[in-house]
Amino acid sequence: MNDKYLTVSAITRYLKSIFDKNEHLQHVFLKGEISNFKSHSTGHLYFSIKDENSKINAIMFSSAASKLNFTPVEGSKVLVTGRISIYEVTGNYQIYVDEMQEDGIGNLYLAYEKLKKELEKEGLFKEEHKKPIPLYPKKVGIVTAPTGAAIRDIISTIKRRYPICETYLFPSLVQGDGAAPDIVKNILKAQEYDLDVLIVGRGGGSIEDLWAFNEEIVARAIYNSKIPIISAVGHEIDFTIADFVADKRAATPTGAAELAVPNIEDVLLNLEQNKIRLKEAMIKKVKYASLKLDAVKSSYVIKNPLIMYDNKKQKIDLLNKDLNNIMSKIIDNTRNNLNNIITKIELMNPLTILKRGYSITYLNDKVLKDDTKLVKDDLINIKTGKRSIKAQVIDVKENLNGKN
Repeated sequence: MNDKYLTVSAITRYLKSIFDKNEHLQHVFLKGEISNFKSHSTGHLYFSIKDENSKINAIMFSSAASKLNFTPVEGSKVLVTGRISIYEVTGNYQIYVDEMQEDGIGNLYLAYEKLKKELEKEGLFKEEHKKPIPLYPKKVGIVTAPTGAAIRDIISTIKRRYPICETYLFPSLVQGDGAAPDIVKNILKAQEYDLDVLIVGRGGGSIEDLWAFNEEIVARAIYNSKIPIISAVGHEIDFTIADFVADKRAATPTGAAELAVPNIEDVLLNLEQNKIRLKEAMIKKVKYASLKLDAVKSSYVIKNPLIMYDNKKQKIDLLNKDLNNIMSKIIDNTRNNLNNIITKIELMNPLTILKRGYSITYLNDKVLKDDTKLVKDDLINIKTGKRSIKAQVIDVKENLNGKN
């Protein structure tokens, strides 16, 4: 009869197994306010997370609590990640917290979106302002923390891929108060060096950890850099403001190193291929020149060089003949024109008129155009074609018209 009754432990274990098997309860994100906060001497943290209507117990073991970057207190607003299960001793369900951070992200995202829109409107993200990354850099600068995985990954990748490249580290704060001004200071310092490319970044972290790369002063320092900049903030999906402004964005520090320098093996292979293509091009050019030379050597003109002289001589003869014809025509035309002019002059010459039987009478060395002024005993001079005759007027008679 009593077999149908379960013990409290049994029902609790059963409910716990349901909780533990439910995949939706194994990775839960909660936000709320801390209450009933207690820090145990073992390092474990015991507290509740509540909102306006409900509350859930929470525990954070020392292994997870030691990674906190802030000190939780009563009333802290937090974001937690963990799994929900049942504590068999009390039968209460609770969340076992793996990660916890202050709930300031909402305000950070608002600030991020506001600055992003302002800088985008100003034109800092436009492709036309981005400088190309050199194919074969000689010197690469790095602005990041001097310790940690990021700098190790960048330097080791560059040395492995392109060992002939020099690297210059500009140690910088990349997290917390003062990080943004320090990053700016080192970007400006890098401008004094003859660098081909500059990597600016850090390893991964939370949005608070990466916030220095969302600061306006960092964005403007990257934009104003005369050196091409690759952003290398260690996150795969999310973008910082620095990523949008940089000339090139890499998802990780290792990726930034791969973008900054080529692979030496690829360079050597490319050189070898270029060497082969150059050799083939030279051989082809020499063969073409040889064929052209053979064609010239076998040409009729080269084998019979005098034909060039004969052709030129014949051409000169033709030109001379043409020249003579042209000169003859010019002379004939000139002669004809001259004869025409002479004929016209002869026709107008008074002496020519006299030769045809006419004469000119002069009175007192003046041509006598009519006889109205002529009187008896006047001495006149009569000019004919061959001689001059002097005469004296004996008498003046009327002409046929009845005039003197």
